[in-house]
Amino acid sequence: MINASHQRLYLSPPHMGGQERKLLLEAFDSNWIAPLGPHVDGFEEEFAAIVGRKHAVAVSSGTAALHLSLRLLDVQPRQEVFTSSMTFVATANSIRYAGAKPVFVDSETDTWNMNPSLLAEELDRSMRANVLPAAVMVVDVNGQCANYAQIVGICDSFGVPIIEDAAESLGASLHGEPAGSFGELSCFSFNGNKIITTSGGGMLVTDNEEWAKQARYLATQARDPAPHYEHSVTGYNYRMSNLLAAIGRGQLQVLPDRVAKRRAIFDKYRNELGDLPGVQFMPEPDGFHSTRWLTALTIDPNQFGADREQVRLALEAENIEARPVWKPMHLQPAFSDCRSVGGAVSEALFQDGLCLPSGSSMSEEDQNRVIKVVKRCCQPVAVKAIR
Repeated sequence: MINASHQRLYLSPPHMGGQERKLLLEAFDSNWIAPLGPHVDGFEEEFAAIVGRKHAVAVSSGTAALHLSLRLLDVQPRQEVFTSSMTFVATANSIRYAGAKPVFVDSETDTWNMNPSLLAEELDRSMRANVLPAAVMVVDVNGQCANYAQIVGICDSFGVPIIEDAAESLGASLHGEPAGSFGELSCFSFNGNKIITTSGGGMLVTDNEEWAKQARYLATQARDPAPHYEHSVTGYNYRMSNLLAAIGRGQLQVLPDRVAKRRAIFDKYRNELGDLPGVQFMPEPDGFHSTRWLTALTIDPNQFGADREQVRLALEAENIEARPVWKPMHLQPAFSDCRSVGGAVSEALFQDGLCLPSGSSMSEEDQNRVIKVVKRCCQPVAVKAIR
């Protein structure tokens, strides 16, 4: 039974700054309500500058951005697209939207992201079989870039383009280069639980001007220039509204503060819980700068005295939302017919991994509630045996 005396503590709720309401009302009063408008243009320009890309295209969701990226690369039905197994389902769904076949690549322990060695081995095998994938869609999990220092070189050597799914990593960097700058095309999400939010929405970024133009064309129902409604190809209703873009512009202004707060929340969790037996936090290797979008850890029940699910349920009983790390796509029923490469690492992370409340509006008192419950769950085996 949930303790309703405490206010619900969410995993990653929206956090508005000081300018969003003003900009939203400005868009409303201007009567630019429908998709497109001056705030969309401004949001695209400002976002591209932040992530170091030449072009940005504001769309209705991160999933839409991923789907458009596959269209821009001319991915064909039945072609393979390699992607990370440990990710949110939208990544794999977008590949299915294109009629392509996802191939799931396991994680590495160092970053929890796609394993470069496994990727290289599978690309080599595919090349020898003359069936290289149409693209590699790499996911930045929990606000941390994948190991692009290796992945980019590997993909370049096989001539396979990268789509970077940076939905969770806006504000992160790798060796000083921002998340979203590593793929030929990169995609972000502004869902309500992300670092910044427009309630819904996404962004596609690229340095290729023709791709950006084509993305805008396809996202606006592929309407040809004509006084009537002329359509030469199939398009989509994927553009962002001017109202949501106004919110996004306000959110961009506080992005550094939001990242700094989430990293501070992570540090407090690590300082308070890191010495508990069996607890390991998601690593951040040298040169990586994670947003710590979600504080993620693993719990070894043999040392901790309780498993991940027991801790999650204990938090839920205190009206605190927590969730397991992403269930790998190769374990999902919807993708049971898909090929996978490795899998043991992501399976272990799913079995033992837990994400704690990490929202940037979280108070110290809120975080102490979480810490207290986790500590209470810790019943080391040696202690229990003495009792």
